Amino acid sequence: MKNHLQIGLALSFFKRNAVSLTETLVTHQPIETSDEAGERSVSTQKTGDESGNTVIVAPPEFRFMYPEFLPDPAPGTRNRLREKLERMDMLQRRSVIEIPEFYTGSIMAVTVADANSPNKFARFVGICIQRGGSGLRAWFILRNVVDKQGVEILYEMYCPLIQKIEVLRLERRLDESLLYLRDALPEYSTFPLNMEQERRLNNSVVPINPIKVKLRPRPWLERWERQNLQGVEDLNLPQRFYDKAEKVAKPWEKYDLMLHYRKTIPAEEQEKIFAEVHSQLQQQELKRKLRRRRGFDNEQ
Repeated sequence: MKNHLQIGLALSFFKRNAVSLTETLVTHQPIETSDEAGERSVSTQKTGDESGNTVIVAPPEFRFMYPEFLPDPAPGTRNRLREKLERMDMLQRRSVIEIPEFYTGSIMAVTVADANSPNKFARFVGICIQRGGSGLRAWFILRNVVDKQGVEILYEMYCPLIQKIEVLRLERRLDESLLYLRDALPEYSTFPLNMEQERRLNNSVVPINPIKVKLRPRPWLERWERQNLQGVEDLNLPQRFYDKAEKVAKPWEKYDLMLHYRKTIPAEEQEKIFAEVHSQLQQQELKRKLRRRRGFDNEQ
């Protein structure tokens, strides 16, 4: 009986003081100072954009303008540390030499250091027929017809021998690769070596050249009838060539989501990479504009 009485008294005491105990626990929580609140708000801003801070977002066309910043999508070659170090080296190289925006089909001029040349430099003008590679291994091919002979030079974009890269005519073509110019008539690949740069308005849309080239008669270097080429005139081949091309075609590949996934970098990772390099590319462009303006003022 005595034990039951003690338990009842304890329960009544707990019920009467439950509210006061809760208030005491709440009042004992640490008070956040203004400095600590500022530090906490900064940390939350760094982790996300829910707090209303400004997040660097690169324009969506960056993946077409600077495809070499995207790593090789092959899983066996991925190394995040190496890729980040390569991007740092690429930005450092871009701070020394201007690498302008260009696409397959643009007319370009490249000046490289040449120890065997009288003036120690060699300049070549041609049309970009293909570009590829990722990171420091990015490359592009220029083609021109010199003395009725087709000449192609592959340049490594971040090679230290390159002294200057100029885009004489910025344009795109209907196809991503123009290797079929090797089997086309020479006039489609002939450009003067002293060609001057065409003026272009800033922030203007890159034009698409809708020209369709005419190929020479067979034999060709590749079976162009088996490729879905948009910038080539009718090949005028017998029907058996098109029938064979239809047999070996793989029209289902354009619907293969896993195939596209393995060949591309996810959009989320692309946004992170281009947001990382976007601000530095903008700073480099502003510095170049200031140098040009100062040079123009000095000339006047």
